[in-house]
Amino acid sequence: MKKKFALLFLFVMGLTIETGNENVFANSKVTTPYYEDHSVRVGYKTVDEAVSEFEKNCDCVVKLPAMIPDLKFTHEFGAYYKDHKDRQKDLLQIRFVNREQKNNIFKIDVRPSKVSYEGKEYTLQDGSKGIYVEHHIFHVFVFEKNNLQYIVRIDKNASDIDPSKVLMDVANSVN
Repeated sequence: MKKKFALLFLFVMGLTIETGNENVFANSKVTTPYYEDHSVRVGYKTVDEAVSEFEKNCDCVVKLPAMIPDLKFTHEFGAYYKDHKDRQKDLLQIRFVNREQKNNIFKIDVRPSKVSYEGKEYTLQDGSKGIYVEHHIFHVFVFEKNNLQYIVRIDKNASDIDPSKVLMDVANSVN
């Protein structure tokens, strides 16, 4: 029960980060900026730490995109969520956010198991297939590389970019 509560808390706090909602406290004694401190408290760490933890536990090699959307980001975080019942449900999350421009959100999720998505199918440069989905909050592109499933997302209100092209370019940059 304690683990379920902790996971629920992390999920709810993750939504807070993803939607840009945050509380600001007037306390001049705080040495770590609230945004960074809050991210650590809900389980986020550096991208390198999260990737390393995921690779170690899943016995795999994660190839991150060489390209990310051309948006300004102030922070990047990573988290590894281990499913103690079924290792196939393990999840690596990477988040790029902008503290001042709340719509500048880019997400990368990596999992060893495959989840089915329905949407418009695209062919990547290596001949593999990807699925583009329009979600009510995010543009989503799902593809597989190196026996892992990647789900990349960009906020629908991020900018006037062509999201399917940008997300395909991101997918094509994973080698």
